[in-house]
Amino acid sequence: MSGVGSLDKALRTSPPDRLVETLDAYLSSTHGTKHSTVWLADYRTTTLSPTGAEAGEDPGGGLGDQLGAAMRAFASQTPVLEARDGQVLARLHLPVTAWGERIGVLTVGLDADRVPFERPRLEELAEQFAITLTAAYRRTDRFHLDRRRTGRLTMAAELQWDLLPARAYEQPGVKFAGQLEPAYAVCGDHFDWSVNGDWLTMTALNGMGTGLDAALLTTLAVNAMRNARRSIPAGQRRPGDLTDQAVLAADAIFSQYGGARHVATLLLSLNTATGELRMIDAGSPRMLLVRNGQVSEMALDAQLPLGMFGDTRYVEEHTTLNPGDRLFVVSDGVHAAARPNEATFGERELSRAIRSTRLQPPAEAISSVMRHLREYHAGSEFADDALIICLDWSPRADP
Repeated sequence: MSGVGSLDKALRTSPPDRLVETLDAYLSSTHGTKHSTVWLADYRTTTLSPTGAEAGEDPGGGLGDQLGAAMRAFASQTPVLEARDGQVLARLHLPVTAWGERIGVLTVGLDADRVPFERPRLEELAEQFAITLTAAYRRTDRFHLDRRRTGRLTMAAELQWDLLPARAYEQPGVKFAGQLEPAYAVCGDHFDWSVNGDWLTMTALNGMGTGLDAALLTTLAVNAMRNARRSIPAGQRRPGDLTDQAVLAADAIFSQYGGARHVATLLLSLNTATGELRMIDAGSPRMLLVRNGQVSEMALDAQLPLGMFGDTRYVEEHTTLNPGDRLFVVSDGVHAAARPNEATFGERELSRAIRSTRLQPPAEAISSVMRHLREYHAGSEFADDALIICLDWSPRADP
């Protein structure tokens, strides 16, 4: 037996920190590969690092030579084949992606004449491996260490990244991706999301303060909203409702801090089948709509940040997206980023940066806007955390 089913059994019986070796052995024995390398994206998603033992070795020759092609596969989310005329061995670079989250790349070396036959099955196996890798991620430190070769996380950033479900998601009709910067030192900015039936619920948060204090505050807010989503009895649930989440989080923060600290929050709930969008604007994160190539800010009724006062009540607003609409959510570290004696990034560059991404998928779009923001800062450190989320919606095709 070969294929996804047999690999699934091999991975399920493997210790979580040995998945890479299990995969390599399986590929060699079942598909005739000569070597394999698993590359993981760093926290900025700007480079890849070989995982585990491969980091100190050079399987198949030239890890540096492999990196360029692996990065092309990662960026394009399509396989990249390196097979030159006359060469016996070929290298195939396959995206490792789970539900739209770009995790890394699987590089395999195999006989060039086997590529046409093995390629479709290897693409399936890379998808299966991605799902297993996400499950193993919380059960071993190995993959965390591999992602940190370019930098060490601060304690605040450790909390924020560990709190995040995933930085991207795709399903028929909807795609989104988000990024936190500075990736290795982020503290108060965060986003959270959950999929339940036809509803995608998302929050963008900006915890008051700096460092670990801001991270702890945001952590309290996120878990309070999750508690609200998960605690309502089935018979009383209102699909897509945001008010319970906002009220419970606001009460929890006020009870803990007595109004001295608060969390600026934008709460969204999107019906992925109809495009109905429910919103609560409780702070500084802003939402911009890209429709027919034009960028406009969605002006919502400003309500109190979570935890500023006790017994605060919140009111949802409603709109409906058009097929092909794109939403950007940005924190004040993006739209209000400033340099001395100059217009803010939001006034000067943000709309132009967003328009330039119209042909890019969400993950690439946020990278492009973040690159514009870094250029605006001219190489200096960000004065504030920066959060960018990009979401695309279109009606699901009939099955």
